Amino acid sequence: MKPTSSSPPPSPRTPDASGGQAPAPHTSPQPQPQPHGSPVRRLRARGRDEKHRVASSLELFFDLCFVVAVAQGGVELVHAVAEGHTGTGVIDYARVFFAIWWAWMNFTWFASAYDNDDVIYRVVTLVQIAGVLVLAAGVSRAFEDDFTVVWLGYLIIRLAMAAHWLRAAKATNGAERTVALRYAGGILLCQVGWLGLMFTPSGARNWVFLAMAILEMCVPVFAEKHRQTSWHPHHISERYGLFTIIVLGETIAAATVAVKSGVQENDALGELLPIAAGGVLIVFSAWWIYFAAPIHERLRTRGQAFLWGYGHYFVFASAAAIGAGLEVAVEQAVGEAHISTTAASAAVTIPSALFLLMVWALHARYFKVGTAQQLTLPVGALLVLACTFAGDWAVFGAGLVAGLTVATGVMLSARGARQAGAEHA
Repeated sequence: MKPTSSSPPPSPRTPDASGGQAPAPHTSPQPQPQPHGSPVRRLRARGRDEKHRVASSLELFFDLCFVVAVAQGGVELVHAVAEGHTGTGVIDYARVFFAIWWAWMNFTWFASAYDNDDVIYRVVTLVQIAGVLVLAAGVSRAFEDDFTVVWLGYLIIRLAMAAHWLRAAKATNGAERTVALRYAGGILLCQVGWLGLMFTPSGARNWVFLAMAILEMCVPVFAEKHRQTSWHPHHISERYGLFTIIVLGETIAAATVAVKSGVQENDALGELLPIAAGGVLIVFSAWWIYFAAPIHERLRTRGQAFLWGYGHYFVFASAAAIGAGLEVAVEQAVGEAHISTTAASAAVTIPSALFLLMVWALHARYFKVGTAQQLTLPVGALLVLACTFAGDWAVFGAGLVAGLTVATGVMLSARGARQAGAEHA
Protein backbone atom coordinates (compact mmCIF):
# COMPACT_ATOMS: atom_id res chain seq x y z
CA MET A 1 0.00 0.00 0.00
CA LYS A 2 1.11 3.49 -0.64
CA PRO A 3 -0.50 6.47 1.03
CA THR A 4 -1.37 9.51 -1.02
CA SER A 5 -3.66 12.46 -0.51
CA SER A 6 -6.02 11.16 -3.24
CA SER A 7 -7.18 7.79 -4.45
CA PRO A 8 -4.19 5.60 -5.36
CA PRO A 9 -3.67 4.72 -9.03
CA PRO A 10 -4.00 1.13 -10.16
CA SER A 11 -0.78 -0.78 -9.54
CA PRO A 12 0.83 -3.19 -12.00
CA ARG A 13 0.56 -6.88 -11.27
CA THR A 14 3.28 -9.48 -11.11
CA PRO A 15 2.97 -13.27 -10.76
CA ASP A 16 3.22 -14.64 -7.24
CA ALA A 17 4.75 -17.96 -6.20
CA SER A 18 1.53 -19.86 -6.70
CA GLY A 19 1.05 -18.65 -10.27
CA GLY A 20 -1.60 -16.09 -9.36
CA GLN A 21 -1.28 -12.34 -9.43
CA ALA A 22 0.21 -10.23 -6.66
CA PRO A 23 0.76 -6.49 -6.51
CA ALA A 24 4.11 -5.25 -7.65
CA PRO A 25 6.36 -3.68 -5.00
CA HIS A 26 5.33 -0.13 -4.14
CA THR A 27 7.68 2.60 -5.19
CA SER A 28 5.41 5.64 -4.95
CA PRO A 29 6.48 8.62 -2.85
CA GLN A 30 6.69 8.47 0.91
CA PRO A 31 3.85 9.98 3.00
CA GLN A 32 3.91 13.73 3.42
CA PRO A 33 6.15 14.62 6.37
CA GLN A 34 4.54 15.40 9.71
CA PRO A 35 5.79 18.17 11.99
CA HIS A 36 8.92 17.00 13.78
CA GLY A 37 8.17 15.78 17.28
CA SER A 38 4.40 15.78 16.78
CA PRO A 39 2.94 13.40 19.42
CA VAL A 40 0.08 12.24 17.16
CA ARG A 41 0.51 11.53 13.44
CA ARG A 42 -1.66 9.97 10.77
CA LEU A 43 -1.11 6.21 10.60
CA ARG A 44 -0.07 5.90 6.97
CA ALA A 45 1.82 3.15 5.20
CA ARG A 46 5.59 3.21 4.98
CA GLY A 47 7.45 2.43 1.75
CA ARG A 48 8.71 -1.03 0.86
CA ASP A 49 11.79 0.60 -0.68
CA GLU A 50 12.67 2.50 2.50
CA LYS A 51 16.42 2.45 3.12
CA HIS A 52 18.08 1.22 6.33
CA ARG A 53 14.83 -0.04 7.87
CA VAL A 54 15.59 -1.77 11.19
CA ALA A 55 13.66 -3.03 14.21
CA SER A 56 12.69 -0.36 16.73
CA SER A 57 13.27 -0.46 20.48
CA LEU A 58 9.51 -0.91 20.98
CA GLU A 59 9.54 -3.96 18.71
CA LEU A 60 12.45 -5.47 20.64
CA PHE A 61 10.61 -4.83 23.91
CA PHE A 62 7.52 -6.44 22.37
CA ASP A 63 9.52 -9.56 21.47
CA LEU A 64 11.07 -9.90 24.92
CA CYS A 65 7.66 -9.78 26.58
CA PHE A 66 6.32 -12.40 24.19
CA VAL A 67 9.18 -14.72 25.10
CA VAL A 68 7.89 -14.61 28.70
CA ALA A 69 4.81 -16.45 27.44
CA VAL A 70 6.98 -18.79 25.34
CA ALA A 71 9.02 -19.66 28.44
CA GLN A 72 5.87 -20.44 30.42
CA GLY A 73 4.72 -22.77 27.67
CA GLY A 74 8.07 -24.53 27.77
CA VAL A 75 7.91 -24.98 31.54
CA GLU A 76 4.48 -26.57 31.36
CA LEU A 77 5.54 -28.80 28.47
CA VAL A 78 8.45 -30.05 30.58
CA HIS A 79 6.11 -30.91 33.46
CA ALA A 80 3.65 -32.71 31.18
CA VAL A 81 6.31 -34.81 29.41
CA ALA A 82 8.26 -35.56 32.61
CA GLU A 83 5.07 -36.86 34.24
CA GLY A 84 4.35 -39.16 31.30
CA HIS A 85 1.54 -37.08 29.75
CA THR A 86 3.36 -36.47 26.47
CA GLY A 87 0.36 -36.59 24.14
CA THR A 88 -1.84 -34.13 25.98
CA GLY A 89 1.17 -31.97 26.83
CA VAL A 90 2.16 -31.58 23.18
CA ILE A 91 -1.43 -30.73 22.18
CA ASP A 92 -1.73 -28.11 24.94
CA TYR A 93 1.65 -26.69 23.98
CA ALA A 94 0.63 -26.47 20.30
CA ARG A 95 -2.58 -24.61 21.22
CA VAL A 96 -0.92 -22.15 23.58
CA PHE A 97 1.95 -21.56 21.18
CA PHE A 98 -0.50 -20.79 18.38
CA ALA A 99 -2.00 -17.95 20.44
CA ILE A 100 1.47 -16.57 21.18
CA TRP A 101 2.80 -16.94 17.65
CA TRP A 102 -0.27 -15.62 15.86
CA ALA A 103 -0.52 -12.52 18.04
CA TRP A 104 3.20 -11.84 17.58
CA MET A 105 3.12 -12.39 13.84
CA ASN A 106 0.09 -10.18 13.18
CA PHE A 107 1.65 -7.22 14.95
CA THR A 108 5.03 -7.79 13.30
CA TRP A 109 3.67 -7.54 9.76
CA PHE A 110 1.41 -4.62 10.65
CA ALA A 111 4.30 -2.72 12.24
CA SER A 112 6.47 -3.34 9.20
CA ALA A 113 3.85 -1.55 7.07
CA TYR A 114 2.49 1.12 9.43
CA ASP A 115 4.81 1.87 12.35
CA ASN A 116 4.73 5.66 12.80
CA ASP A 117 5.97 5.56 16.42
CA ASP A 118 3.61 8.25 17.68
CA VAL A 119 2.00 8.33 21.12
CA ILE A 120 -1.18 6.48 20.16
CA TYR A 121 0.75 3.77 18.33
CA ARG A 122 3.00 3.25 21.34
CA VAL A 123 0.14 3.14 23.84
CA VAL A 124 -1.88 0.64 21.80
CA THR A 125 1.22 -1.53 21.40
CA LEU A 126 1.88 -1.41 25.14
CA VAL A 127 -1.71 -2.56 25.68
CA GLN A 128 -0.87 -5.57 23.50
CA ILE A 129 2.17 -6.25 25.66
CA ALA A 130 -0.05 -6.13 28.76
CA GLY A 131 -2.28 -8.71 27.09
CA VAL A 132 0.75 -10.93 26.50
CA LEU A 133 1.57 -10.84 30.21
CA VAL A 134 -2.01 -11.81 31.05
CA LEU A 135 -1.79 -14.65 28.53
CA ALA A 136 1.50 -15.83 30.06
CA ALA A 137 -0.09 -15.86 33.51
CA GLY A 138 -2.75 -18.29 32.25
CA VAL A 139 -0.49 -20.79 30.50
CA SER A 140 -0.28 -23.18 33.46
CA ARG A 141 -4.08 -23.28 33.76
CA ALA A 142 -4.35 -23.85 30.01
CA PHE A 143 -2.41 -27.10 30.43
CA GLU A 144 -5.18 -28.11 32.84
CA ASP A 145 -7.76 -27.41 30.09
CA ASP A 146 -8.77 -24.03 31.55
CA PHE A 147 -8.18 -21.43 28.84
CA THR A 148 -10.03 -18.57 30.52
CA VAL A 149 -6.98 -16.45 31.38
CA VAL A 150 -5.21 -17.25 28.09
CA TRP A 151 -8.38 -16.26 26.24
CA LEU A 152 -8.61 -12.99 28.18
CA GLY A 153 -4.99 -12.12 27.41
CA TYR A 154 -5.44 -13.04 23.76
CA LEU A 155 -8.62 -10.93 23.61
CA ILE A 156 -6.74 -7.88 24.90
CA ILE A 157 -4.01 -8.37 22.31
CA ARG A 158 -6.41 -8.82 19.43
CA LEU A 159 -8.71 -5.94 20.34
CA ALA A 160 -5.66 -3.68 20.41
CA MET A 161 -4.61 -5.08 17.04
CA ALA A 162 -8.05 -4.29 15.63
CA ALA A 163 -7.69 -0.74 16.98
CA HIS A 164 -4.41 -0.40 15.04
CA TRP A 165 -6.15 -1.46 11.83
CA LEU A 166 -9.15 0.82 12.39
CA ARG A 167 -6.78 3.73 12.89
CA ALA A 168 -5.02 2.84 9.64
CA ALA A 169 -8.39 2.68 7.88
CA LYS A 170 -9.26 6.16 9.12
CA ALA A 171 -6.06 7.60 7.66
CA THR A 172 -6.34 5.95 4.24
CA ASN A 173 -8.81 5.52 1.39
CA GLY A 174 -9.66 3.31 -1.53
CA ALA A 175 -8.30 -0.23 -1.70
CA GLU A 176 -5.89 0.42 1.15
CA ARG A 177 -8.75 1.35 3.45
CA THR A 178 -10.63 -1.79 2.40
CA VAL A 179 -7.67 -3.96 3.42
CA ALA A 180 -7.48 -2.30 6.84
CA LEU A 181 -11.22 -2.68 7.44
CA ARG A 182 -11.12 -6.33 6.40
CA TYR A 183 -8.33 -6.97 8.88
CA ALA A 184 -10.17 -5.22 11.71
CA GLY A 185 -13.49 -6.91 10.93
CA GLY A 186 -11.93 -10.35 10.61
CA ILE A 187 -10.08 -10.01 13.90
CA LEU A 188 -13.20 -8.92 15.76
CA LEU A 189 -15.36 -11.68 14.28
CA CYS A 190 -12.80 -14.32 15.24
CA GLN A 191 -12.90 -13.17 18.85
CA VAL A 192 -16.59 -14.12 18.94
CA GLY A 193 -15.60 -17.61 17.84
CA TRP A 194 -12.89 -17.86 20.49
CA LEU A 195 -15.46 -16.90 23.12
CA GLY A 196 -17.59 -19.81 21.94
CA LEU A 197 -14.62 -22.10 22.56
CA MET A 198 -14.93 -21.37 26.28
CA PHE A 199 -18.36 -23.04 26.30
CA THR A 200 -17.45 -25.98 24.08
CA PRO A 201 -17.43 -29.44 25.72
CA SER A 202 -13.90 -30.62 26.38
CA GLY A 203 -14.26 -33.57 24.01
CA ALA A 204 -14.85 -31.29 21.01
CA ARG A 205 -12.56 -28.46 22.07
CA ASN A 206 -9.55 -29.55 20.01
CA TRP A 207 -11.59 -29.58 16.81
CA VAL A 208 -13.18 -26.22 17.50
CA PHE A 209 -9.75 -24.81 18.29
CA LEU A 210 -8.41 -26.12 14.99
CA ALA A 211 -11.32 -24.59 13.08
CA MET A 212 -10.84 -21.22 14.77
CA ALA A 213 -7.08 -21.29 14.13
CA ILE A 214 -7.74 -21.88 10.43
CA LEU A 215 -10.24 -19.01 10.36
CA GLU A 216 -7.72 -16.70 12.01
CA MET A 217 -5.11 -17.60 9.42
CA CYS A 218 -7.60 -16.94 6.62
CA VAL A 219 -8.09 -13.30 7.70
CA PRO A 220 -4.82 -12.01 6.13
CA VAL A 221 -5.43 -14.07 2.99
CA PHE A 222 -8.89 -12.51 2.61
CA ALA A 223 -7.83 -9.00 3.63
CA GLU A 224 -4.95 -8.86 1.13
CA LYS A 225 -6.75 -10.71 -1.65
CA HIS A 226 -6.54 -7.77 -4.06
CA ARG A 227 -3.93 -5.54 -2.47
CA GLN A 228 -0.74 -6.32 -0.59
CA THR A 229 0.23 -4.29 2.46
CA SER A 230 3.52 -2.41 2.26
CA TRP A 231 5.59 -4.56 4.60
CA HIS A 232 9.35 -4.19 4.23
CA PRO A 233 11.15 -7.45 3.22
CA HIS A 234 14.42 -6.70 4.99
CA HIS A 235 12.64 -5.46 8.11
CA ILE A 236 10.43 -8.57 8.24
CA SER A 237 13.37 -10.95 7.87
CA GLU A 238 15.21 -9.07 10.63
CA ARG A 239 12.18 -9.24 12.94
CA TYR A 240 11.82 -12.99 12.45
CA GLY A 241 15.55 -13.46 12.90
CA LEU A 242 15.59 -11.47 16.14
CA PHE A 243 12.69 -13.46 17.55
CA THR A 244 14.49 -16.69 16.62
CA ILE A 245 17.58 -15.49 18.48
CA ILE A 246 15.53 -14.59 21.57
CA VAL A 247 13.77 -17.96 21.57
CA LEU A 248 17.09 -19.81 21.19
CA GLY A 249 18.49 -17.68 24.01
CA GLU A 250 15.55 -18.70 26.22
CA THR A 251 16.29 -22.31 25.30
CA ILE A 252 19.89 -21.96 26.45
CA ALA A 253 18.81 -20.23 29.67
CA ALA A 254 16.23 -22.89 30.53
CA ALA A 255 18.66 -25.74 29.85
CA THR A 256 21.39 -24.04 31.89
CA VAL A 257 19.11 -23.68 34.91
CA ALA A 258 18.07 -27.32 34.61
CA VAL A 259 21.68 -28.53 34.48
CA LYS A 260 22.67 -26.30 37.39
CA SER A 261 19.81 -27.63 39.52
CA GLY A 262 20.69 -31.21 38.61
CA VAL A 263 24.31 -30.76 39.64
CA GLN A 264 23.48 -28.97 42.89
CA GLU A 265 20.65 -31.22 44.03
CA ASN A 266 21.78 -34.61 42.73
CA ASP A 267 25.54 -34.30 42.26
CA ALA A 268 25.13 -35.78 38.77
CA LEU A 269 27.76 -33.87 36.82
CA GLY A 270 28.93 -36.97 34.95
CA GLU A 271 25.43 -37.79 33.73
CA LEU A 272 24.62 -34.20 32.79
CA LEU A 273 27.78 -33.18 30.92
CA PRO A 274 26.86 -35.07 27.71
CA ILE A 275 23.39 -33.52 27.77
CA ALA A 276 24.79 -30.02 28.34
CA ALA A 277 27.40 -30.41 25.59
CA GLY A 278 24.88 -31.86 23.15
CA GLY A 279 22.36 -29.12 23.93
CA VAL A 280 24.89 -26.38 23.30
CA LEU A 281 25.87 -27.95 19.97
CA ILE A 282 22.23 -28.23 18.91
CA VAL A 283 21.40 -24.60 19.73
CA PHE A 284 24.61 -23.25 18.17
CA SER A 285 23.93 -25.27 15.03
CA ALA A 286 20.32 -24.08 14.93
CA TRP A 287 21.51 -20.47 14.98
CA TRP A 288 24.10 -21.08 12.27
CA ILE A 289 21.69 -22.88 9.96
CA TYR A 290 18.91 -20.31 10.33
CA PHE A 291 21.13 -17.35 9.46
CA ALA A 292 23.13 -19.02 6.70
CA ALA A 293 21.15 -17.30 3.92
CA PRO A 294 19.70 -13.74 3.48
CA ILE A 295 16.05 -14.68 3.09
CA HIS A 296 14.77 -11.14 2.53
CA GLU A 297 15.85 -11.46 -1.11
CA ARG A 298 13.03 -14.00 -1.64
CA LEU A 299 10.25 -12.15 0.22
CA ARG A 300 8.82 -10.29 -2.74
CA THR A 301 5.39 -11.70 -3.51
CA ARG A 302 2.31 -12.36 -1.44
CA GLY A 303 2.52 -16.14 -1.96
CA GLN A 304 6.12 -16.29 -0.78
CA ALA A 305 5.38 -14.12 2.22
CA PHE A 306 2.40 -16.17 3.43
CA LEU A 307 4.21 -19.50 3.07
CA TRP A 308 7.34 -18.25 4.81
CA GLY A 309 5.55 -16.34 7.56
CA TYR A 310 3.05 -19.09 8.42
CA GLY A 311 5.68 -21.82 8.25
CA HIS A 312 7.58 -20.14 11.05
CA TYR A 313 5.03 -21.47 13.52
CA PHE A 314 6.96 -24.74 13.35
CA VAL A 315 10.37 -23.02 13.42
CA PHE A 316 9.55 -21.03 16.57
CA ALA A 317 7.63 -23.83 18.29
CA SER A 318 10.39 -26.38 17.68
CA ALA A 319 13.13 -23.96 18.76
CA ALA A 320 11.34 -23.35 22.06
CA ALA A 321 10.58 -27.06 22.47
CA ILE A 322 14.30 -27.91 22.21
CA GLY A 323 14.84 -26.14 25.54
CA ALA A 324 11.91 -27.99 27.10
CA GLY A 325 13.31 -31.26 25.77
CA LEU A 326 16.72 -30.57 27.29
CA GLU A 327 15.09 -29.95 30.65
CA VAL A 328 13.22 -33.25 30.36
CA ALA A 329 16.47 -35.05 29.50
CA VAL A 330 18.14 -33.55 32.56
CA GLU A 331 15.26 -34.58 34.83
CA GLN A 332 15.32 -38.09 33.42
CA ALA A 333 19.07 -38.36 33.92
CA VAL A 334 18.79 -37.49 37.62
CA GLY A 335 15.74 -39.71 38.16
CA GLU A 336 13.09 -37.01 38.44
CA ALA A 337 11.15 -37.80 35.24
CA HIS A 338 8.76 -40.74 35.05
CA ILE A 339 9.67 -41.68 31.49
CA SER A 340 12.23 -43.85 29.70
CA THR A 341 15.60 -42.70 28.40
CA THR A 342 14.33 -43.07 24.84
CA ALA A 343 11.29 -40.88 25.53
CA ALA A 344 13.47 -38.22 27.15
CA SER A 345 15.86 -38.30 24.20
CA ALA A 346 12.95 -37.96 21.77
CA ALA A 347 11.91 -34.77 23.58
CA VAL A 348 15.16 -33.27 22.27
CA THR A 349 15.72 -35.00 18.94
CA ILE A 350 12.20 -34.58 17.50
CA PRO A 351 12.02 -30.77 17.82
CA SER A 352 15.67 -30.49 16.72
CA ALA A 353 14.98 -32.48 13.57
CA LEU A 354 11.79 -30.51 12.92
CA PHE A 355 13.71 -27.24 13.20
CA LEU A 356 16.29 -28.41 10.63
CA LEU A 357 13.63 -29.60 8.20
CA MET A 358 11.50 -26.45 8.46
CA VAL A 359 14.44 -24.07 8.01
CA TRP A 360 15.45 -26.08 4.94
CA ALA A 361 11.89 -26.07 3.56
CA LEU A 362 11.24 -22.36 4.15
CA HIS A 363 14.41 -20.79 2.84
CA ALA A 364 17.68 -22.77 2.98
CA ARG A 365 16.78 -24.93 -0.04
CA TYR A 366 16.48 -21.88 -2.29
CA PHE A 367 20.17 -21.13 -1.81
CA LYS A 368 21.53 -24.65 -2.21
CA VAL A 369 23.24 -25.66 -5.45
CA GLY A 370 23.52 -29.30 -6.38
CA THR A 371 22.14 -32.51 -4.86
CA ALA A 372 24.71 -32.73 -2.07
CA GLN A 373 23.91 -29.27 -0.72
CA GLN A 374 20.16 -29.86 -1.03
CA LEU A 375 20.31 -33.11 0.94
CA THR A 376 22.56 -31.90 3.77
CA LEU A 377 19.83 -30.61 6.08
CA PRO A 378 17.21 -33.32 5.41
CA VAL A 379 19.81 -36.07 5.95
CA GLY A 380 21.06 -34.28 9.05
CA ALA A 381 17.51 -34.17 10.41
CA LEU A 382 17.06 -37.91 9.86
CA LEU A 383 20.36 -38.67 11.59
CA VAL A 384 19.35 -36.47 14.54
CA LEU A 385 16.16 -38.53 14.84
CA ALA A 386 18.19 -41.74 14.70
CA CYS A 387 20.13 -40.56 17.75
CA THR A 388 16.94 -40.99 19.78
CA PHE A 389 17.90 -44.62 20.34
CA ALA A 390 21.49 -43.96 21.46
CA GLY A 391 20.67 -44.29 25.16
CA ASP A 392 22.38 -41.92 27.58
CA TRP A 393 24.43 -40.41 24.76
CA ALA A 394 21.45 -39.54 22.57
CA VAL A 395 21.49 -35.78 23.17
CA PHE A 396 25.25 -35.57 22.74
CA GLY A 397 24.99 -37.62 19.55
CA ALA A 398 22.25 -35.33 18.21
CA GLY A 399 24.40 -32.29 18.97
CA LEU A 400 27.37 -33.87 17.24
CA VAL A 401 25.26 -34.65 14.16
CA ALA A 402 23.92 -31.08 14.10
CA GLY A 403 27.45 -29.70 14.30
CA LEU A 404 28.64 -32.00 11.52
CA THR A 405 25.66 -30.93 9.41
CA VAL A 406 26.79 -27.32 9.71
CA ALA A 407 30.40 -28.27 8.90
CA THR A 408 29.29 -30.25 5.86
CA GLY A 409 27.18 -27.36 4.60
CA VAL A 410 30.05 -24.91 5.00
CA MET A 411 32.45 -27.26 3.19
CA LEU A 412 30.07 -27.85 0.29
CA SER A 413 29.33 -24.14 -0.05
CA ALA A 414 33.03 -23.31 -0.10
CA ARG A 415 33.67 -25.97 -2.73
CA GLY A 416 30.81 -24.66 -4.83
CA ALA A 417 32.17 -21.13 -4.59
CA ARG A 418 35.60 -22.29 -5.72
CA GLN A 419 34.13 -24.16 -8.67
CA ALA A 420 32.07 -21.14 -9.67
CA GLY A 421 35.14 -18.95 -9.45
CA ALA A 422 37.13 -21.33 -11.61
CA GLU A 423 34.40 -21.37 -14.25
CA HIS A 424 34.36 -17.57 -14.43
CA ALA A 425 38.13 -17.29 -14.51
